[in-house]
Parts: sequence; C-alpha cells; structure tokens
Amino acid sequence: MRKKSSKKLAMDATVPSRGYVGVSRRDSFPDVGRTLSTYRYDAFQHKPAKKLKKRRWTKKKIGILIALPFILVGLWLGIKFAYNASKIFNGNLFGIFTTTKLKGEDQGRVNILMAGNSADDVGHNGATLTDSIMIVSIDTVHNTAVMLSVPRDLYVNIPGYGHAKINEAYVDGERGDFSESGYAKGGMGLLQKTIYESLGIKTHYYALVNYTAFKDAVDAVGGIDVTINSSNSRGLYDPSKDWSTGGPLVNLSNGTHHLTGHQALNLSRARGDAYGSYGFANSDFTRTSNQRMMLLALKKKALSGGTLANPAKLSSLADALGKNVRTDFQISELRRLYDIMKHINNGNIKSYGLNDINGTNYLASYRNSRGQSTLIPAAGLDNFTQIQQVIRRLTSNNPLVREDAMIVVLNATDTNGVASENQSLLISRGMSVTNIADASSTQATSQIIDASSGKKPKTLAALEKIYGNNVLTSNPYASRYPDADFIILVGQDKV
Repeated sequence: MRKKSSKKLAMDATVPSRGYVGVSRRDSFPDVGRTLSTYRYDAFQHKPAKKLKKRRWTKKKIGILIALPFILVGLWLGIKFAYNASKIFNGNLFGIFTTTKLKGEDQGRVNILMAGNSADDVGHNGATLTDSIMIVSIDTVHNTAVMLSVPRDLYVNIPGYGHAKINEAYVDGERGDFSESGYAKGGMGLLQKTIYESLGIKTHYYALVNYTAFKDAVDAVGGIDVTINSSNSRGLYDPSKDWSTGGPLVNLSNGTHHLTGHQALNLSRARGDAYGSYGFANSDFTRTSNQRMMLLALKKKALSGGTLANPAKLSSLADALGKNVRTDFQISELRRLYDIMKHINNGNIKSYGLNDINGTNYLASYRNSRGQSTLIPAAGLDNFTQIQQVIRRLTSNNPLVREDAMIVVLNATDTNGVASENQSLLISRGMSVTNIADASSTQATSQIIDASSGKKPKTLAALEKIYGNNVLTSNPYASRYPDADFIILVGQDKV
C-alpha cells in the first residue's frame, strides 16, 4: 500500500492534470514542464520590453507638447519684458529677482513726478514741452495717495533760466544737459528742481511718458471705464477735429463710458477751446482733472486679475510702456511700488488741482512781459507760501500738519519773548502759528481757547499735552482773530 501510494505521487508530480491549477502554472511559467527536446526558443517572448518604454516616452512627449504653448508664451513674455525693461530701466534687468525699499519709504512718504509730452508726434509744434505735469504722493504707512496736477501755464522761476511757463523746464534741462546732485540728469532733473523751489515738494522719482504710451496702455488692458460728470447737463463736447475719424475730438454724455485708447487720448487732450464746446468749464483744469480720472481707471484695470492673468494683455502693456516711458526707478524698486499700489484702493487716492483744493483757488491769471497768458499764485508773483503750505498739508503723514489748524499765541505774562518761544515750539511739532501778540491781561496758568468746533481733535490733544486741559470754548478774542482755530494764552506756569 505504501509503495502504490508513492507511485501515484510520482505520477502526479511529473504529469499535470488538466485541471485549473496546471493550466495556470503553464500560462504563468511557459517553460515549466518542458523537456530539453521539446523546448523551442521563442524570440518574441524573450526580447526586451521596448514597447512599454516607448509608451512611457510617448506620455512624456504628450506632456511636453501640452506644456509647450505655455512655455513659449512665458519665454516670449520674458524676452519682451527684458527687451522693454532694458529701454525703460537703462539695461538693468537683474532687479526683477529682488525687491528694494523705495526712497522716502523710511519716512512713510514717496513722491513721484510724472510728466507727459508729445515727443512721439514729430509734426507737433512744441512736442517736447511737458504739457501734463502731475505729482503722485504715496503714504506707504496708511495706504493712501494724493494726485496733484501742476498747470502747464504756471509762471515760475526756472533755476538758471529765469521766469517762464513751467512746461519749458524739461526742454531747458535737456538742451543744457542739466546735472546736479539730488536730482535726475537732464530735463526731468531741472523740472524736479523747479517744482521743489516753487512748490516746496521734493520728488524721489520721475516718469516721463509720451501720449502714445497712454493710448497703447489703455488698449493693452482692453479699454477703461470712466464716469463723466460734467457741469453741463449734456456732458462733454469739443468740436475740434479728430483727423483720424473726421468727427469731433470729444462727444461724451454724462454717465459711464468704456473708452478705447484713442478715445482716452482725445479726452486727455481736450480743453474745450473750440467754438461750440461745452462741459469744459475750467478749460485746462478740466483737462487735467480728466487725466487724473483716467489714470485711476487705468491703474484699476492694469492691476486687476483680468489683466495680470492674460498673457496677451501683459505683452501689449509691456510694449506700450517699453517704447514710450522713461524713468529713474530701478526695476527692483518698481516691484516694491507694485506691492504698495495694489493695496491702495482708488477710493483712498485723492485728486486735486491748484485751482480747487477743498474749494479754494490758489491761482490767478497773469500776462507776462512776452504777452503770454499765464498763471501765478493768488498771493502774487513768486509768492508760493500759501501753495507750499497746502501741498505740505496734503502730502504730510503728521496728523497735526494735515489738520492745519490756525493757532494764535498770546503772552499772558510780564516776561518778554514768551509768545515767540512758544511759536517756535509749536512749529517744531508741525503746527501753524499765524499770529503772536500780548494778551489783554496776565494770568498764572495757561489756557486754550478752542474755536475749532471740534474739527481739529488731533491738534487739541497735542495742545493739551503742552498747556494742560484748561480749555475754554467762549472766545473773547473772536473779533480780533476771527479765523483762529485755537488761541493760546501762555501763563506764568510756562515761563
């Protein structure tokens, strides 16, 4: 029995049955169960698995082909950016990889001089005159900004050249190769110095833009949306001929309009000088106001996701700027400027002209010795004191300067010079002292007469820290100093 059982086991081991297990093994291991005489080499079965490798390469190639358009777009944008940046930034391209703090940022205020001319229009008389001049002052701490237009006809003393319209400063600086420490070289440097000496504001950077840049930039972002709110119920109309269309230069009703680059350029130039014009109540001031409005619209559109995510728009925008803009920003500084500006909403950007700052006109008409119609300060020829004060107030981070309270200091002691000493103290804190005099009587303690009706809270708080909280609202000096916001009676306690 034992022998029979062994024989059966041997037979089972050498001759597989026709059951499932045997077939499975043979399929899985085709050479198992064959003898040498029955074995035949199968070249097809034993050759390397090249097809699998080929399939893998095909997948890679497909992936590359899918990514190729995006790679080419990125490469093309990179090349165009580098080419245009080399023209804008004088060949300095490596700053794109870094971000540099801006000049003035340590003090919380960056001032940029922007100027526009028609240098791209060779057939235009006076094409290099900067007929558009604007100061953009950015508060980098509170994410706010001020746009201030400087009228092209402002009659100023151009350093080294004498009195002329301010739009001539750039031309003089270019012809004379202006070069002075603290300012840019050439025409923009002389314009910076002229503005500083006349208006009292130091600009850290400049951008010179020709009108083609503005037109092409508007087209590059797909046009801009502006709201016309003219003093005339019909809107804005300037029948000066648009030679490219044969129609009027501007014809826009009140309300919201989508403007192409060409339409925006026409609006930026229109002053309503032609007979039959309406809506341009302030002529050139209306023009500069429209320019500020459109720059805000362009800034909003350019920084929107629809532009930044669109390669075609970015490419066109790079072309528009590269061909027609010059600046002394380094590219790493421009990256920082972008980071700052994207956090400033248009609602936090205030727009002004010197003819209307909170309802006050700081300019007057003047005909110079050459018979030109110009503009001078309302206070008189070369008297820029009021204008400097209001610009200082608009562009300061000091809340006391911004409130611009009118303070009178009266000496209520028997000691000479007390009022003058306190005037110097208050001015050093950023406050404005309009008058100093003697009080009608002496007193032991100092007092603050508050005539501001609560409109100057920061100033009142600062005065209380100096003179105490003995504050009066009744004002016995009202007839003597009707415009004063505060009257300080300096008592014996401050001697």
